[in-house]
Amino acid sequence: MDRSQQPWPTDGAGGVQPPGSVDRRGRLTRSGLRGREAELEALQALIASVARTGSGGLALIQGEPGIGKTTLLAEAVSEARAAGFSVGVGKADELHHIVPLSSLAASVLHGDQPLLSGDAFADLARNHDQRIWLVERLAEAIEDRAGSMPVLIGLDDVQWADPLSRFALKQLPTRLRTSPVLWLLTARREPAGPAEEVVAAATGNLPTVTVPLGPLSGAAMDQLVGDTLGAAADEQVRDLLEGAGGNPFLAVEMLAGLRTAEASDELVPPGLVVGVRGRLRSLAPDTLRFLQMGAVLGRSFGFHDAAALCGRPAATLIPALEEAVRAGLLDDDGDHLVFRHDLLRQAVYVDIPPSARKALHREAARRLVSTGHQPIDAVPHILRGALPGDEECVALLQRVADDVLSVMPGLAADLMTRALDLVPPALPLRFTVGERTILSLTRAGRNREALSTGDRLLADRPPLEAFSRLQAALGGALWNMDLAGDLRRRTETALAMGGAAPEIGARLAALHALALSRDHDLVAAREAGESALRAATAVGDREAHILALSGLGEIAQNAGENAGALERFAALSAIDSAFLPEEIVAHLHVDDFASGERLLSQAAEQAGGMRQAMMLWAQGQYDLGLGRLDDADAGFMTMERLEDEVQTPVQQVNGRVIRSRIALLRGDREAAREHLAAARERLAAKPNPGNTAAVRFLEAVHAEADGDIGRAVDRIRQVQREGRFMRWRLLRDWVDSAIRIALRGAEHELAEDLAAQAEAHAERNAAVPTATGIAAQALGLVKNDLAMLEHAAELLKAGPRPLVRAAAHADLGQALLAAGRKRQAAAALTQARDTFAESGAHAEAARVRRALEGAGAGSRRAVTKQRPVQGWEALTASEKKVARLVAEGHTNRSAADLLVVSPHTVNTHLTSVFQKLSINSRVQLANVVMALPDS
Repeated sequence: MDRSQQPWPTDGAGGVQPPGSVDRRGRLTRSGLRGREAELEALQALIASVARTGSGGLALIQGEPGIGKTTLLAEAVSEARAAGFSVGVGKADELHHIVPLSSLAASVLHGDQPLLSGDAFADLARNHDQRIWLVERLAEAIEDRAGSMPVLIGLDDVQWADPLSRFALKQLPTRLRTSPVLWLLTARREPAGPAEEVVAAATGNLPTVTVPLGPLSGAAMDQLVGDTLGAAADEQVRDLLEGAGGNPFLAVEMLAGLRTAEASDELVPPGLVVGVRGRLRSLAPDTLRFLQMGAVLGRSFGFHDAAALCGRPAATLIPALEEAVRAGLLDDDGDHLVFRHDLLRQAVYVDIPPSARKALHREAARRLVSTGHQPIDAVPHILRGALPGDEECVALLQRVADDVLSVMPGLAADLMTRALDLVPPALPLRFTVGERTILSLTRAGRNREALSTGDRLLADRPPLEAFSRLQAALGGALWNMDLAGDLRRRTETALAMGGAAPEIGARLAALHALALSRDHDLVAAREAGESALRAATAVGDREAHILALSGLGEIAQNAGENAGALERFAALSAIDSAFLPEEIVAHLHVDDFASGERLLSQAAEQAGGMRQAMMLWAQGQYDLGLGRLDDADAGFMTMERLEDEVQTPVQQVNGRVIRSRIALLRGDREAAREHLAAARERLAAKPNPGNTAAVRFLEAVHAEADGDIGRAVDRIRQVQREGRFMRWRLLRDWVDSAIRIALRGAEHELAEDLAAQAEAHAERNAAVPTATGIAAQALGLVKNDLAMLEHAAELLKAGPRPLVRAAAHADLGQALLAAGRKRQAAAALTQARDTFAESGAHAEAARVRRALEGAGAGSRRAVTKQRPVQGWEALTASEKKVARLVAEGHTNRSAADLLVVSPHTVNTHLTSVFQKLSINSRVQLANVVMALPDS
């Protein structure tokens, strides 16, 4: 068994000591369990619940150091193992809290049956690109094990978990809530600390229990005295234990110190120092020095590393090591030495003078690097010991920041910010480090901090070349913050000043073109983009090439030149597959859904390199275009969740606008209003013109539904003030709705303007049936031209979008009714009604049905009824597919592979299934499916 899995110390001969015994070093075994009966019962109940229900759970054991958290965790782990759980337990370390996934790795690699082999975990780490993908792979491994037995994953000292482990712990319990996975965590009490964040993320999604450990009662403390001294506590001992404050570890250490003092006839001073410093004073000077060097290295350290810090050959320190182990201060697991408790290490560490500590940490960093340790192992020592002007430390921080940027951009930004602080203002190195700091902050989504950092550096009047580099580095932050005007001014200034290296000049030109994509003069923007692309190609700079293609793609899309946009985005994704979502959406804009489907399948196979949230945006657009409203809604919901998880809100405004529109089509006015409110809220954080236009249009649609046509028309005019309606690509397929609003409001001139825009868009996209069909439909509505509406319906037959066809047939049917051609009208309206109903657009289907009934036309086909709220029939078609696959034993990944969707989307469907069926485990789901008549 791995040392980290061992619930309590052995007796020295390999056996496990009985509860309540005292080992030969004076340590009380399982002392934390004295007085912890109620807490243990709470954990036992949660263990039993997970095993019985087949659903997840989470418990957090909290308390001060030494209060018994680790011992209680060990006892709960033992109970779970006896109950048939597959168990993995790890411990976070204070001085290794930045190594990516190091904390959680111990939990999945250790145990009787590790969840992942060392090789598999190493391969996972090597092939990571994004946090979401990495966490999903961990979820799959845990889910696979949980399919055959309940799983317990424990992590001690979560307050020291590395950022990637903390990220995973906030996602995994909820992601795996439908599987029998129990998470047991311990942490010190810290307001708004990592442990509280994990519990908050899980609360409401699965059973959570917080187990606070307070001071032991007087009766429990008396039991400790009997366990340790073999006799009842007398008055002197009770007075002594007052200094322990009910902390079992400190009490046992004091009692052990008392035994030592009695044996040596020494007076034992009261308080904490009795148990620790009292023993330290009895150690040989070499042993104390050795312990101090170990305390600098961390709770777990290498013998040779500590010897090197002592400046002594390792062989000469073997007696010191042996004495430290005999004194009960260190354990030796064969690979590392470990302080038996964090409090012991801290007691040794605080006795080192602060100035000496800093020097020792600097020396430890150099030692670790020189002996072949990973650079990241030296970083905690650099953070504690580096002095301004230490360029070696700056270089090491930069190297580690580069290594962790893809999975922990926040940590990379922190490291680069620290590196920048270490560079004195007078050194030219400051601008080089500053450039990388800006890029790291931007990657971490800390755009305002990136901008303020850049402006501080620019205020130091850097040389022209450094000035240009800093302005180029700020481009991403300015774009993310929707400061296109500022980006334009800065790039123009930098380009005018000159002095930039060729590749930086090419990047500045490309960023300038990207900024111009938001302007009204898209002809000038295109010229700037073409020039930037030529410059990028000439200098061979990949970053400039990507920026130029991205700018040209944005310009083409904003100009409505869909074929040109596709050309640019296809070239862009050929350079970097991370831009595949943009290429997929560009294919959809030219009605090429076959290519979109092919690329979505391709992306599912290589999800590690994808931008997961943007890929879900592309999937949602694909489903929406094909009239799969349920799937589109689930996709956009999942996209928003993933954007929230990585704190990069890109498409949340548009996602909510679409979801509100979907809800209106379904007839769910309450959900539609909720999405509108959310869209407005997100617009306040990202108020670019496109987002503003989308929300104003949505407000117009809501106003029309509420019967307030004047307000609806006003909102359409507001869209026009942001830019011509067809400028906003999200709205192009909805121009017919805007025209109907204008006509209902007797705003014929506005309706004509909108129709003219649709016609101009169709001329730019003559090969796209949706574009030409909508233009004909718009003209037919404005002119009340029956022939033109018939032409529109005919054109849209060649297009792939059923909801667009249905709207055109509904308009045609109404016109035919007005012309007295009831038979033809009934055919067009029936087709519209059925198409709306098949897509789940029940409100639109009902509207068309009323038109049919009003005309006295019969119904050849019954209208699909709206789904109930609860029960099997409340499930969408996709949810039923997922439910059946999971009931058959499929994991999220295997179900996703069969359905050719993202595992994240499967998780969204499964969450909805559990809510609608009022169940909380896969076992219960299997029982529901088995009971169905057609199963």
